Amino acid sequence: MRIESTCLKSLLAVLAVVSVTACDLLSPTSLDQDPNDILLEDEVWKDPNLIRAVLANYYDRLPETYGLGNNQEGFAQWDDAIWSGSGNGPNTLANYDYGYQSLWDYQLIRDINLFLEKVDQSARLLPGDKQLFRAEARFLRAYVYFELVKRMGGVPLVTRTYTYSLGDDPTELQFPRNTEAEVYDFIGSELDAIKDEFARTSTSKTRANRWTALALKSRAMLYAGSLAKYNNLMAQSIATPGGEVGIPAARANDYYAKSLAAAQEIIQSGSFQLYSVKADRGENFYDAITSKVNNPEVIWARDFSVPGGKLHNFTYNNIPRSLREDNESGSEITPILNLVEAYEYLDGSNGDLKTLQPNGDFVYYDRPEDIFANKDARLAGTVIYPGATFRGRAVNIQAGVMVWNPSTQAYDEVTGALGSNYTDGKLQVGLDGPHVSEPFVSNTGFYLRKYLDPTTGSGQRGRGSDVWWIRFRYAEILLNAAEAAYELGDQGLALGYVQQVRARAGFAPASLAALTIDRLRNERRVELAFENHRLWDLKRWRIAHEVWNGDRMSPTAQLYALWPYRVVRPGDVRDGKYVFVKMPAPRVSAPRFFRLGNYYSEISDAIISANPKIVKNPFH
Repeated sequence: MRIESTCLKSLLAVLAVVSVTACDLLSPTSLDQDPNDILLEDEVWKDPNLIRAVLANYYDRLPETYGLGNNQEGFAQWDDAIWSGSGNGPNTLANYDYGYQSLWDYQLIRDINLFLEKVDQSARLLPGDKQLFRAEARFLRAYVYFELVKRMGGVPLVTRTYTYSLGDDPTELQFPRNTEAEVYDFIGSELDAIKDEFARTSTSKTRANRWTALALKSRAMLYAGSLAKYNNLMAQSIATPGGEVGIPAARANDYYAKSLAAAQEIIQSGSFQLYSVKADRGENFYDAITSKVNNPEVIWARDFSVPGGKLHNFTYNNIPRSLREDNESGSEITPILNLVEAYEYLDGSNGDLKTLQPNGDFVYYDRPEDIFANKDARLAGTVIYPGATFRGRAVNIQAGVMVWNPSTQAYDEVTGALGSNYTDGKLQVGLDGPHVSEPFVSNTGFYLRKYLDPTTGSGQRGRGSDVWWIRFRYAEILLNAAEAAYELGDQGLALGYVQQVRARAGFAPASLAALTIDRLRNERRVELAFENHRLWDLKRWRIAHEVWNGDRMSPTAQLYALWPYRVVRPGDVRDGKYVFVKMPAPRVSAPRFFRLGNYYSEISDAIISANPKIVKNPFH
């Protein structure tokens, strides 16, 4: 009996539609086909349209940390947001499980390897089609290997299919882990080999091309360089004797140089630029993520489509409570003060919000939004804060009123039901909270704006949203280039790239005269918030265990809220003004705690039992 992965049921699960046009390769309707009848194998490899449909299935199976269509709760597991939906799971994390973000998807690797072999064997394909299909599949394989190595460290590099017959020696199919460096080297060499196989003029935003290959190389080589440098600077470096985990420090500059070169090839091509359409810089930044119309910034995205019926429920799950278009859900992922204060003021000063005067009294504001005046415009494009609007409507964020008590010469905090008025007939608690325990309303004083769909109806269960999920965009490439240049000692070049990104947010060059590694890292945090970079950045810089140290008194491990109040003080100039209180987010019961064993995900006992040659990761 012979066991092969030529089983068409797994390989060809997308082929319900016999004809899929080239432009439909990644259309939402082509991704989720589940046919009742499986086409014969030899029919598939004769037809470029069917081959494109197979590729579309692989695109749809690409691993993601989190996304718009899956496990959205994960966005509330780090230090950018908490969970304000039903239940309280992410807010009670005592630590991260060692299996957190584990991945071992060799079924997808095997399917892609088989695809490459079948394309090679096909006598019916035109040479140009064969070249493009191979390049596309190799890109997807490199992408999967990157997702594997950044989680697991070195993994077995398998680049062809193998068959097993009963009676064969199974040890011949048990492959040991390659070193971490070997996997990164493989990714880099694969991307080098295929980039010229793509047309330089490709403008697809949803399909692999020359620019996605360069973007992935820029990101992957930057990760490798960081690991080579910062892992070896730790008091206790994380490594295995065989190099399955750990990259020699001497390799760092080589990786940084490769990252910089890949980023510069994109930059110098002139094929992409920062999205700069609207005069309002906050609106412009929001549109840079959501707009699909002539968006010059997006390099590669996972698309969704209303006509195709491929939608997601992110807006339904996260729209502010007062704007809900359905009577359930909303307000689940709510940004925290830690992130909000990471956005600097436009003069370059740190972003700490002014809530108290030196004498201990409140700082009083005429309007709730005034506390955010002269802030980095990316804040307004990412977060809905007190006084902000969405879809042209005010989002009513007010925790209560501060009533002056002449007897105690202090304020009494008065709260109540959502949407309630105080005895003066004016608003007491906003419809949008924040509230101590009410689900589906912000617990932090903020709402997420990034990825919310501005289209009426997109927050309904029966409708959904077609906002796309961006995997690579030009701003990241500039920041990759900046970091690589900085690490290579060229601070002038690095500063120039960072200044381009900051200028779009409203910063003048004088706001950042000299670049430090901490400022550069903060740029990544605020520019790329909620785009699946934060966790991996802290891991590759080897500072996650310091930032998320489990200490309730830590300003970075503890998660904070900002609650606004209207002042009730009749006859006083401060009456009717607004004050703010910083506090640990009430629904959070544990600070973030990242252990050394979290730098690499655990390889399960089942995998090791099936293949005893697999070496465990450190601390597991």
